[in-house]
Amino acid sequence: MTSRTLLLSNNRVAHWLEQGTGEPLVLIHGVGMQASAWYPQIDDLSREFRVISVDMPGHGTSDALDANADLQQFVQWAIEFIEALHAGPVNLAGHSMGSLIAAGVAVTRPDLVKRVAVLNGVYRRTEEAREAVLQRAAELRSGTIDVETPLRRWFNAEEAQQVAAQKVESWLQSVDLAGYATAYTAFAKGDEVYADGWHRIACPALVLTGSDDPNSTPEMARQMAQAAHAGKAVVIENERHMVNLTAPEEVNRALRAWLQTEPQAQTLKSEV
Repeated sequence: MTSRTLLLSNNRVAHWLEQGTGEPLVLIHGVGMQASAWYPQIDDLSREFRVISVDMPGHGTSDALDANADLQQFVQWAIEFIEALHAGPVNLAGHSMGSLIAAGVAVTRPDLVKRVAVLNGVYRRTEEAREAVLQRAAELRSGTIDVETPLRRWFNAEEAQQVAAQKVESWLQSVDLAGYATAYTAFAKGDEVYADGWHRIACPALVLTGSDDPNSTPEMARQMAQAAHAGKAVVIENERHMVNLTAPEEVNRALRAWLQTEPQAQTLKSEV
C-alpha cells in the first residue's frame, strides 16, 4: 500500500492510500475515521481495481477546510480531488458522511462518476434524529468528544466486532477535534442538501446499510435506491453502522457486484 499526497487549491494537502491497478475506485470514509477505515475493502478489491482511499479534510493527514465549511464545500473538495487524479470517471464509494459527499458528487458532476456506492448513508432524517445529531455536533464544537457512546452504538460484544471496535476507538482518539467538529456539523446539516437530486443519478448506484442501523435505516436505503435511475438497495441483516468493518465479506461481495454492473450513457454535467 502506497501513501500519497497532492496539493489542492488554497495550498491544502490531500492524503490518500493507494493499492492495486485497474479501474479507479475512490473511497471516502465517515466523520472521525481515516483512509485506513476501508482496510477490508482495500485488501480485497485492490486485486482487481486501483483502490484510492482518501483522508477526508481535517482527518488523517489531509488539511482541514474552513471551520464553517458546509457539505457543499466538502463535495467541491472531493470534485477537485477526483479531477486532480487525472484518472477519468471513477467508481466512487462513501461511508456515512462520505456517502453524503459521494452522492453530492454524483448529483452535481455525473461526468466524474462511473458508478456510485452509498454505505450507511442518511436521507431526510426525522426532526428528532436531526436534533440529536446537531446536539452531538454542538458538543464537538465545544471541545467535548465522547468516544464510548458511538462505540456502543456501532458494535456489539462479539469478539470479531470488538477487534474492529478497537481500531475505530484508536482513530476517534487520534482525530483532530476541530476537523472532526467541522465535518460533523456539515454531516448533521447535510441529509437533505442533495436529497432532491437523487433522481438525476443515472449511473449504477448501490445503497447499502445494516438492518440494525437506527440512523442510516433500511428504509432510507430503499428510498435512495428507488429515486436513482439504476439504484439497488442492499440490507445486511444483524449489522449496524460500521458494516464495512463488521461484515466485510458481504460488503465486498456487494461492492464487487456493483463494480461489474455496466453503466449506462452518462448525463451531461448538472448543478444543484
